[in-house]
Amino acid sequence: ITQNIDDLHERAGSKNVLHLHGEAKKLVSETDSSYIVEMQSWEQTKDMVDAHGRMLRPFIVWFGEAVPNIVPAIELCEQADIMIVIGTSLNVYPAAGLLSYAKSSCVKYLVDPKEPNTSLKGIEFIKEKASVGVKIVVDDIISKYI
Repeated sequence: ITQNIDDLHERAGSKNVLHLHGEAKKLVSETDSSYIVEMQSWEQTKDMVDAHGRMLRPFIVWFGEAVPNIVPAIELCEQADIMIVIGTSLNVYPAAGLLSYAKSSCVKYLVDPKEPNTSLKGIEFIKEKASVGVKIVVDDIISKYI
């Protein structure tokens, strides 16, 4: 699950990425949310229209809009045995609330150089940048669970 709207996870080789806030390289019809077009470049042109000739909008969630992928994200969190949260202040909702959907037996990690502004219980906090903290988490998981 990512809050990022770019395609960096996919370019890095990640599979099954759930984009919580949409994808910047896709466009969607304002009137038919199933009409989604993937752009070949990062530039939207005037000829990019839906089946009715109406201009498409970026396939992203703007502030104040509903987050359509929140339900699939919650379902993934409810199934997780291990949850790793990387690079977030845990201040942007509804994404910040996803940790609360993990089952009590779920092992939870948070990797971020800044302490979150929340009281987290049952979570291992790694106060590091992702480039350092992810290795610490992986080593910890291998030593304890594999």
